[in-house]
Amino acid sequence: MSAASGSTVTTEASALPPIDPFYAIGLSVLARRLEAEGAPIIHMEFGQPSTGAPAGAIVAAHQALDSDPGSYWESQELRVRLSCHYQETYGVDLPASRILLTCGASPALVLALSARFAAGDRVALARPGYVAYRNTLRALHLEPVEIPCGPEVGYQLTASALERIEGPLAGVIIASPANPTGSILAPREIEAIVRTCEARGLGLVSDEIYHGLSYVEPARSVLEFTDQAFIVNSFSKYFSMVAWRLGWLAAPASHADRARALISNLFLTPPSLSQHAALAALDCREELEANIQVYRRNRTVLLEALPRLGLASIAPPDGAFYIYADVGHLTDDSLAFCEKILRETGVALAPGIDFDPVDGHRFIRISFAVSTDLVHEAVDRLAPWFAAQPPRT
Repeated sequence: MSAASGSTVTTEASALPPIDPFYAIGLSVLARRLEAEGAPIIHMEFGQPSTGAPAGAIVAAHQALDSDPGSYWESQELRVRLSCHYQETYGVDLPASRILLTCGASPALVLALSARFAAGDRVALARPGYVAYRNTLRALHLEPVEIPCGPEVGYQLTASALERIEGPLAGVIIASPANPTGSILAPREIEAIVRTCEARGLGLVSDEIYHGLSYVEPARSVLEFTDQAFIVNSFSKYFSMVAWRLGWLAAPASHADRARALISNLFLTPPSLSQHAALAALDCREELEANIQVYRRNRTVLLEALPRLGLASIAPPDGAFYIYADVGHLTDDSLAFCEKILRETGVALAPGIDFDPVDGHRFIRISFAVSTDLVHEAVDRLAPWFAAQPPRT
């Protein structure tokens, strides 16, 4: 077993569902160890903005540290401000009573799935897709129904694919912009998915944590087409507040009370300090939009450079800050391939196997949420390395 790899967790004496590791985390642990030993590592393995929280959020946090001792608390002011955000950004009336603040997007996903579905339910999702969708479903004793989605559909789930699924189906998870591909669903496709869910009585969960990070056209919220969907979002990506661990769930009115009962038992409340900072961050648009321009430049640099590395087959990075690239001409083991790149170049990338257990062995994901200087340096390191790799036989 390689230093970065893990193994599927199983317990023979019980009926616990198999949960695969998040392999990029293992690679990141290795990267941090190499870094501690003196290696110059460029971290492009996670979707983690390198910019940190906006200045106004830091000021608000300092003020809160001086004046608020902290408590189990959910900021009504922040929930109202988020309600205004939906009206301002999407033209959607989302009452603050339907917004639940969470310790990041991951608990929001757990809440949505737990509030809407029952053990044994089958839930459809795109493959490739974020690793935690599949494994959180399994952990909650739900069955992921992964639909292969290739370049012909922009690596996104479609209404027609949903209609072709045989057997019972309870729900759907969609993401736009998506992880790992950055692809954005067209408004007409979102509406078609919503109508299919309505016709089949399916619960719909929309992961919108990359909203605000778009390079072609703004991503549309599912709430523009229905008020019956669960919306997962976070301050980690656009707002550049990964370490503050704050997200939110917008729940349908019919499920909001159940979601609130779940959160009070499972997670209590998110950190009060983070809530104070997030309220200020919502008004730091000029600084946050400047971050987008950095990502846009980084995207351009990589799109120009990757063909020179022999990586011409990539997903369309419409949004987020990822490029999902086919390396099948060089490897059929993306995990070992990424570890080799890390050890020999110091550039940390994510293996496709995290996002697609079937075809991901021949893909890698490159995050460009770092400085432009680091993107250039990564290209300079990777170019000779890729040129020296023999084709897979």
